Order: sequence, then structure tokens, then C-alpha cells
Amino acid sequence: MDEPNSVSFMRLLSDESTQSTLSSDSELYQTQILDLLPSAQVGCPNHNNRIYLNSGPEMTSQPIRNMLLCLQAKRDVRDMRKMQKTRIGFWESWRRSQSINRRRAWEQIGEALRGLVPWQRTLHTIESRFGVGVKAYFVFLRYLVYLNLLLCALVGGLILGPTAFYGNGNNSDFFLKFETNDSVLDFFLGTGYLDRSPVFYGFYSRGLLDFPCLNTPLLYLYAVVSIYLISLILVVRRTVVGYKYTSILGKRLNTFVSYKIFCGWDHTIQDPAAAVLKHSFIKNDLKLFLDEQRFTLREAQRTHGQWIRLYLLRIFLNLIVLFLLSGAFFLIYFATQMSQSENHKRRHWLVSLILQFLPPITITTVNMFLPHIFRKISGFEDNSFTAQVNATLVRSIILKLGSLGMYLFFTFTANYDQCWENNNGREMYKLCIFNFLTAFLFAFFINYPRKLLQEKFPSSLMARLSGKQQFLIPFYVLDLVYAQTVSWVGVYYCPLLPLIGLVTLIATFYIKKFTLLRCCIAEQRMFRGSSSSVLFHFMLLLGLAIAGVTLSSNFLRPSLVPFCGPFGNGTSAINVIKTCMETLPSPVQTTVYFLSSETFAVPLLMGQVILLTFYVSWRRANSKTIERLKHMLVMTTSDKHFLVKEHATILRRKKRHPDSAQRNKSRSPSQGPGSLPPTQDNPKEIL
Repeated sequence: MDEPNSVSFMRLLSDESTQSTLSSDSELYQTQILDLLPSAQVGCPNHNNRIYLNSGPEMTSQPIRNMLLCLQAKRDVRDMRKMQKTRIGFWESWRRSQSINRRRAWEQIGEALRGLVPWQRTLHTIESRFGVGVKAYFVFLRYLVYLNLLLCALVGGLILGPTAFYGNGNNSDFFLKFETNDSVLDFFLGTGYLDRSPVFYGFYSRGLLDFPCLNTPLLYLYAVVSIYLISLILVVRRTVVGYKYTSILGKRLNTFVSYKIFCGWDHTIQDPAAAVLKHSFIKNDLKLFLDEQRFTLREAQRTHGQWIRLYLLRIFLNLIVLFLLSGAFFLIYFATQMSQSENHKRRHWLVSLILQFLPPITITTVNMFLPHIFRKISGFEDNSFTAQVNATLVRSIILKLGSLGMYLFFTFTANYDQCWENNNGREMYKLCIFNFLTAFLFAFFINYPRKLLQEKFPSSLMARLSGKQQFLIPFYVLDLVYAQTVSWVGVYYCPLLPLIGLVTLIATFYIKKFTLLRCCIAEQRMFRGSSSSVLFHFMLLLGLAIAGVTLSSNFLRPSLVPFCGPFGNGTSAINVIKTCMETLPSPVQTTVYFLSSETFAVPLLMGQVILLTFYVSWRRANSKTIERLKHMLVMTTSDKHFLVKEHATILRRKKRHPDSAQRNKSRSPSQGPGSLPPTQDNPKEIL
């Protein structure tokens, strides 16, 4: 059953094309006609020789391997160039040879630079064995590595550089030396030596750079705001580009069975076992398509009573999901209260360590088990497989980002006697470190022993119960989004958190590579959104929105502890900006105040509405144009088949009755409709 608002195309056929009146040699005539088409004539050696003989020196200096010619035509062009060298002068020949040498040198340099791209060969290996879908996860991870590298450059140029050159105004010996009570656990908890280091907010202060509009607090603020703005621009750009290609292709193209069969093969696969897996992918994709069609037909045949029972079941299951989410948020609140209490400091060091890591442990535990429960629940809602995957992803996104948001709310609203920025930075630091430790422990202490058990004892009960390991792309992408959101939220309180995130992401790449190549098998049911980056970057936008809301709350909250960060002694970001504004000339102040007033907000809002309306109308017009072009493409293909068959019929009749064809040929064109159509001698009239 067709989808709503879908467009169905029918191929145009003639009466003669549907009848079996053509002889067995009609295919030969069709081949002759296709050879006479302009597209086929372009590849003719003589035709291309004429083109390149009449071309200028820019065209003749083009590399032969880049020419769209057959092998014999390329040989002819090579011989032609050798003959031209005898007719041109010495200096012209030397100039062309130097141009060719320079071009070859630049090509070699470009190939060497492309070989330096991180993990290029690894991605080719993953793509050849597991296809493009799994590769999309590692490409997304590499994109986050590049993003964090850019953020590290901003932090180093605007925060660490001025602080190292002008100093931080505090006793540096006290901040950068180990004390007797420092231990190795401080590197996991963010306390002790790290609390006095440049890792956290409290290390920075005004220092010697103390001009009204050029000081350490403003540079610190510029760095944080630049990180958010650049991240927003890059993520939105990747999201828009991915959505553009998705909208151009459209959803209906992926539902054609012919498209799946003839265009679904991944030509980058080199491993025979991977080829067998790709065959199974295409087969399972076709099964999925047929299952969705059967589901649509079965959904259309439901009665009102069945719909009522189904809606009641879905309401009950959604209440269960809501109950699980509420329980997860309550556990996070309880863990946060236990971690912030002062009683754990008087207990054993191991118990104190567990209590301090209790919120990250709770968040990781609920994020690990509840998405699998959501996947089981979505199977009982009687939806299509695609709808089940989407429902699981939406609930998992709400769980991961919602749990992080609740934890941030409970942490940032707590009252600290000391520097509250450092306390918030420590919490983000612990989340980042524990998330990486979880990935490391699961890879080498759970997944790898599980794979060894299946290899050494495949018939054992534990091996059968554990089952085969699969690389779950949606859940792993959610883990990356969660880690990047933590990095964005904590960059204000922990400026070196992008550097820590960069190191952990690089290590995560190799950990996931080991898990994939050594422990996992290819997934039998393909996730359609795995090869598209739109969903991945949209989740990044949600995480960036959470980080932006958290940052906006810090502009109005002053730090009441002396010598705690660049905004210490009761100042805030708004106060520092106002102090800078007061030193600017009067016209500049008037302009800035006008741009930040409500008077300017009204025309700005109107301009945004007009621009948005323009782009929406443009998108709708482009969509209609794309649909018309698709319709024209199908109709043109049908017309070509019809014309080729008609012309083959005429040629067959000409061969059977040469005398009649000769008499018809002698007729003048003014005889009107009685004259025969053009023959093979002049095919352009019919094409």
C-alpha cells in the first residue's frame, strides 16, 4: 500500500512495444541506434581526437588519465602530443614539460598530505569489512576530535597564553607544587594538586594584564563565548549540509525495490566475508521494506476496537517509560545529595571515593540499561521497525540529556562555602573521567573476555546466553553526544576540559576500533540513520543548547569568595562588561546600547521572520521543482524506450522490404504525413 501523498509514476508504452511482432534481430537494431546517440559519439576515438586536436594548449596539457576517453583514444592523444613536440620550439617544449613536472609534484604533495589525515587507512579498513554505516560512527568521532582541537586552540590563545605571559596575580609557588596530603586519587577526583592547577576556574585571576577593555576576565569570557559560537556555527553547518542532501534525495527514492537491488551495493568492500555480509544486508533491507509494506497494509485493515485497544496499550507502556525516567531522575538526585554531604569525608577512603563518584556511577548505570529496556518496550507497541528505532532513540536522548540536565540543576543550585565554580568544574571533570573509564573497562574486561569465551567454548551455556556482540551505532553515538555535552557545559568551570576531552576521544577511537574488529560481528538488521549525519549533529545541537542555558546563568551569578577565578571579589561577567563599556567613546556606547535595546529587537525580529519565510518558500519551491524533474526523468526514460523500439521496427521493415523503402525515400518532404519517419541515416530527427 502506498504512503500518503506519494507520487506514483507509470512508464509510457506503445501498442507495438507491448506486442511480440519484433524479430529476434531487433535488439541489434536497438544497439545500432544507441551507438548513434550523441552520448555514445562523445566516447568515439575519432570524435575525441578531433576535439583535442582543435583544443588549445591548456586542454592539450591536461593529464591523459583525467580525460574521459577510451584506451585507444588516449593512445592517439599521446601520439598527437609527441608529434606536436616536433612542431613547437625548444622553449615552448621546455615550458610545457616544467608545467607537467610542477603539476605532478603538487599531486604527490597532495597525496602525501591526504595520507597524513588521522585514521584514514583505519576508516578504509572498517568500511571494507563493515560497510559505510559503521564507518559513519568513526567519522563522527573524528569530527569531534577536530572540533575539540579547535576549542583547545581557543583556550590556549585566549586563556593559557595571557596567563602564562602576564601571570595570574597569585602565589604561583603555592598553586603549582605538591603538598604532603596530595595523592594519586586527586587526578581522578579533581582535588588536591589539580584544584590548584590551571585545570580549574579558581587558578585564574586578573594578573598584570588589567586594562579596562583588555584584561584576564574579558579574555576568559571571550574564550568561552567564542567556543560556544564556533561550536554552534560548525554543528549547524554540518546539520544543514546533511539535511540538504537528505531532502534532495527524498524518502521515496529509498523505497524503490529497483534502487535497493541495483544501487545498494557497497563497492568499497574488499573482504569476501564482508561481501557475504553485504549480501545479507541487502536481503535484510528488502525484508524490512516488505515488512513495512505488510505492516502498512495490516494497519489500514484495523478495526476501531483494535485501534482503541492498541492506544490503551501504548498509553500504558508510555506510563511505564515515564515511571522509569522519573525513577532514574530520583536516583540521580539521591546520589547527588549523598555525594555532596560532608559525612563521607570521615569514612574509609574507599567508601569516600565511591560516594564521591556516586553521581557519575548512577548516571552511567541508568544510561547503560534503560535504553535496552526502552528497546524491548517499543517492540510491544505494534509499530514498524523504523518507528521502533526512532522511539527508542527519542527516549534514550531524553534519558541521557535529561539526566545530565537534572544533575546540573541539583549541582549548580547547591550552596558551597568555598569556590562554587571549582566544585562545578570538579563534577564535570569526574563525569568526563568516569565516562572514559567505563568505556575502557567494558572493552577490555567485559567485551573481550566474552569474545574469548565464545571462541574457546562456543557450546557452553554462558557463551549461548551471552550471544553475539553487535556494534550498536545509535547507542554509541549517544555516548559521544553525552561526552561532548559534558565538555561544553564544563568549559567555563574547567577550561582544560576540551583538552581532556580530546585525549579521551582519541583513546576512545582506538578502544572502539579494538571492540569492533576483535569482538563484534556485523549487525543483521541495518539502522537506516547510521549513514546519515543529520541525526548525530541534531543531537549535538540539543547538547549545545543545554550548555548554552547553563552558561547564561553564570553571567548574573557573582563569585563571593576572594581570589576565586577572574570574576572574584563579588564581580560578575556583566559587571566587567559594563566597566569596559563605560570607557568607550560616547557614539560607540550609544550604538551598543541601541543594539541591545528593545527598539532594535523589533526590526531584528521582523527581519528574521521575513528571512525565515523566504527560505521556507524557497524550500517548498525547490521541493516542487525536484518532484517535477523526477517526473520528467521518468517520462523521458519511457519516451526513449518507446522511440528506440519504434525506430527498430522501422529498420526491420526496411530490411524486409528494401524496394518499398527505396520508393519512400524518393518521396519529397512536402508529401505530408504519408512520408516515412527518418531512418538510421539521420537519427537526430527522431531523437
